[in-house]
Amino acid sequence: MVTAERGIVIVGAGLAGAKAAEELRDAGYDGRVILVGRELTAPYDRPPLSKDYLTGAQERDEAFVHASGWYAEHDVELHLGQPATAIDREAKEVVLADDTRLPYDRLLLATGSDARTLDVPGADLAGIHVLRTMPDAERLRSTLRTLGRDNGHLLVVGAGWLGLEIAAAARGHGAEVTVAETAPTALHAVLGAEIGSVFEDMHRAHGVRFEFGAQIAEFRGHDGMVLAAATRDGEELPAHAVAVAIGAAPCLALPRGAGLELAERDEGGGVLVDEQLRTSDPDVFAAGDIVSAPWAALGGRRLRVEHWACAGDGGPVAARAMLGEKPEGPATWQAKVPYFFTDQYALGMEYAGWAPPGHYDQVVVRGEAGEESEWMAFWLKEGRIAAGMNVNVWDVNEQIQQLIREDRPVDLTALADPAVPLTDL
Repeated sequence: MVTAERGIVIVGAGLAGAKAAEELRDAGYDGRVILVGRELTAPYDRPPLSKDYLTGAQERDEAFVHASGWYAEHDVELHLGQPATAIDREAKEVVLADDTRLPYDRLLLATGSDARTLDVPGADLAGIHVLRTMPDAERLRSTLRTLGRDNGHLLVVGAGWLGLEIAAAARGHGAEVTVAETAPTALHAVLGAEIGSVFEDMHRAHGVRFEFGAQIAEFRGHDGMVLAAATRDGEELPAHAVAVAIGAAPCLALPRGAGLELAERDEGGGVLVDEQLRTSDPDVFAAGDIVSAPWAALGGRRLRVEHWACAGDGGPVAARAMLGEKPEGPATWQAKVPYFFTDQYALGMEYAGWAPPGHYDQVVVRGEAGEESEWMAFWLKEGRIAAGMNVNVWDVNEQIQQLIREDRPVDLTALADPAVPLTDL
């Protein structure tokens, strides 16, 4: 049992950590809850940083998970701007950078990820951005506004979800945009060429230029300010600013240093957890970007998923498990399906499942694919739905997730027919 003297320590003041603290109090836990974060700001949602906040449709304060007084009102102790540096599993203590030691009965690791950077000459030039934190977003939004006012040019490195959202925001501010990507199509690693090309066409229609197969070899500048990027093929891509969006790396220093078991590389390389998000130490749990968890809805495949829903769902699941509860159904990780959403221009989309290239053999489109039309796409493996996406169609994603969970062959003609309700499948 958890004792009030030591309590529960949560390392990582992001969405997963904040939602875990909320769930602990909602469950009636009245012991100590200590939330440790390396950033100086209270927990906030990250999706707005590349969506509504970056476009200017949302202001900074709207991104916070809880109102400013929530933590004091619920007796959650905040240690912000104090990163954890070590875990003493024998003493059951978390060590902070200032040598403070926080004792725990149960520990939740929700340390998230850091933005990947390019290790090339010139990477330290001013004007090169990443987007992971709120300060990152504030700097990039200011840059996009300046580029739009001055008819400046933004180079986005990476045509994944983040890169395309930045590109859409930049065009909304009026900046010129070029996207450089090593893969042959946009979103190739997550959607494949068939549907990735739809997003590519949409961005081209909004004036975005693409350079595929482009590997950045160096950044070039003048007086310390970036002016261009050079590819390995010798092409020079001019830019008044650069946004590097090439993925995120899980923050695994703490669990690795504590000797917790990590997953294999083909399973995401994160912290190995069970369906209750318990690590190889029975008193240590993990949630969010850093976990490699078994997804029953995907046949038990172990994956590390960095999406918002993974953190938002994982925090509460871990909280209940830390209290010794053994819930069934949707309260466990067993019922979850990887989920992601995006907003770009007039397109709003939800995606559920997992079907990167090499893990599907057919794509079925329901409706006419386009930016402003209503349509869906399904990725199938041996006649079974592995992933589905609804575009500008709402209140159907749970039905798509149920089709994935059922894991049985579907009628392809009915699947492609918008007149057939998904529930009939």
